[in-house]
Amino acid sequence: MALHAMLLPQKLLLGAFILAAIAASQPDSSCYDTCGNVSVPYPFGTTDGCYLDLAFLITCNDSFEPPKPFLGSSNIDVLDISLSDGELRITNFIASDCYNESGLPVHDFYSDLTLEDFFISYTRNKFTVVGCDTYAFIYGSGVQNYTSGLDARCDHIDSVVNGSCSGIGCSQTSIPKGISSLYLSVNSYKNHSAVRSFNPCGFAFVVEAEAYNFSSSDLQQLENTKSFPMVIDWAVGNETCEDAKKNMTSYACKAEDSYCYNSTNGPGYRCNCSTGFHGNPYLSDGCTDIDECKNPESCDNKTQICNNFFGGFNCSCRKGYEEDGSEKSCRAKENQSRVIIIALGFSIGLLALVVGGSWISCALKRRKLLKLKQKFFKQNGGLMLQQKITSQRGSMETDKIFSTEELEKATNNYDKSRVLGQGGYGTVYKGVLPNKKVVAIKKSKINDKSQIEQFINEVIVLTQINHKNVVKLLGCCLETEVPLLVYEFITNGTLYDHIHNKSLSSSLSWEKRLKIAAETAGALAYLHFSTSMPIIHRDVKSTNILLDDNYMAKVSDFGASKLIPLDKTQLTTLVQGTFGYLDPEYFHTSQLTEKSDVYSFGVVVAELLTGKEVLSFNRPESERNLAMYFISAIKEDRLVQILEDDIVNEGNIEELKEVSNLVGRCLRVRGEDRPTMKEVAMELEGLAVMVKHPWGEDDLYTEEAEYFLNGPRHSFNIDIGIDCSSTVGYSSITNQVPKPIDDGR
Repeated sequence: MALHAMLLPQKLLLGAFILAAIAASQPDSSCYDTCGNVSVPYPFGTTDGCYLDLAFLITCNDSFEPPKPFLGSSNIDVLDISLSDGELRITNFIASDCYNESGLPVHDFYSDLTLEDFFISYTRNKFTVVGCDTYAFIYGSGVQNYTSGLDARCDHIDSVVNGSCSGIGCSQTSIPKGISSLYLSVNSYKNHSAVRSFNPCGFAFVVEAEAYNFSSSDLQQLENTKSFPMVIDWAVGNETCEDAKKNMTSYACKAEDSYCYNSTNGPGYRCNCSTGFHGNPYLSDGCTDIDECKNPESCDNKTQICNNFFGGFNCSCRKGYEEDGSEKSCRAKENQSRVIIIALGFSIGLLALVVGGSWISCALKRRKLLKLKQKFFKQNGGLMLQQKITSQRGSMETDKIFSTEELEKATNNYDKSRVLGQGGYGTVYKGVLPNKKVVAIKKSKINDKSQIEQFINEVIVLTQINHKNVVKLLGCCLETEVPLLVYEFITNGTLYDHIHNKSLSSSLSWEKRLKIAAETAGALAYLHFSTSMPIIHRDVKSTNILLDDNYMAKVSDFGASKLIPLDKTQLTTLVQGTFGYLDPEYFHTSQLTEKSDVYSFGVVVAELLTGKEVLSFNRPESERNLAMYFISAIKEDRLVQILEDDIVNEGNIEELKEVSNLVGRCLRVRGEDRPTMKEVAMELEGLAVMVKHPWGEDDLYTEEAEYFLNGPRHSFNIDIGIDCSSTVGYSSITNQVPKPIDDGR
């Protein structure tokens, strides 16, 4: 009894402390919950003591009529605040550039936005470019850095389609998650000289997708619009729900009937009222019961009575009615004998149907499954693949047609922990086959018909390639909801990781870097000169070059590649590639040639030699583009100053200069001035042999050089059937008699 008397005051004191802490974190009755026409619910507030912390301060500017709310102390105009969605709608300025009749700029506005605590919604907004002679860049930062570009072109206003942003007059793309700051710049190819009569300006902006619908009138009238609405995601703090709950005094979900969920865009968490409740979960008494019975559609008022209870409701039958198996209605009670007769007749009829219909059901299921497989086969481009194989007039074959069950088991039903990476054309998973062989499985985007051609293109390209420095295609499956490709698994990550990760780059010696460059060049030369139909990769970059445990290079990702007919030297295509690596001549003319791969390869080797990012806005303007910076360093004889410190020593200065001069030739502006990929590969192979063994007797590099010069050509057949569980046999491989390859095709 005495012990209890001693503990009681302590418990009361602790309880009082907790209540005081909760009260201190809540707004009082004097707080304003509106600013002009905008509701400002807690945790947001306009005065001290009325907001959760400074991140949620709303400045209400009374100099406007009606008053306008701004985020914190910034000039970011707040249009709406949503508690349930965790979103803010704000205004964001448009970047533009305009020209007069003489082609001189009238004005040039950039657009920038910096958020201190919140992130730009990657699901609700689109990066948009409007114009007929316009290109724009977007630079973002936050949890990650982001750079992208778009262009919009058209020759006449009649070619513009209202409501379409596919590149003619208007282009759109999504932005990634984790971006809190944006900078937009916009420019013109020809100062709008050819299109000025209907489009004197170009525009770029990030806009709420549902708030903007492109119209041809925008080409002239958008100059009068200064801003568009944009959505940002907000969250509390930078903890997860699990960590935040450990300190209940600072935990923001104060309402008893509320729950916590983690932000999907940056750190932090949000609160919502539980099912059956509504209100403000950030207030201690903010979530109140919803009286569902006030909604006349909750129950059938003719046959049911609505019963509301705390957190929910139910419907019960009125007198004279009984349940009929439906929650939304009841039926009138019938005479029991009549019910028995009806039930007996129903049972007899049902028994007859069961016996006669069981085999029909099985047949229908088999037919339904067959139709579903046929549907997926067509949907995933199976017919297109067959037509392209026939048109190639060659024999091509993958090693195996995998079943859906095999690949689901290999990836643990495509578990998130098995994801190796995500790109423009799909997701790559790590898989383990029953024979313990580790593979990489590429799953294309779900129901994205625009990606089917790239997927089929990658199959066609890879089935023609048999080279040790190209990632090998092991098999595929088309009769699933999304098409699947199975590759050999490369164990050591990407070349990009090894160049830019400090813990990895230190082990990347000059010899290894030269070996990687030589092997990559050999693979690209093989694609250009040794396949039955020349192949242009079109997206050569360090993230598409994989390394195995022995640092052997493997060129990957052929989703953007093109097959070049033997009677053509170039193709006119929609520009595709990665900024920084993209051939400037191809970018401006849309004329794709093998020399476009040469330029991109030159950028990769410059990246290998310097250890620098190919495009970085953290460097001075003269150094932002690595290719231009590298060329100027060669011309000004200060090459050694920009090379990676770890690879430079007195014994290899001449080798480094020789490789750098080769890179300079690859980066020439005009494609016809660049060497061929075969010439590049032969020079690098020669240097690699000398570095590896000064006496020129290294068997490994002799073998590689021989493979490149005399590489066997292998032919394959693909036979895509209806049953994905079946397999096809391996093709026979014919080794042609080796013979030297000259510069002609």
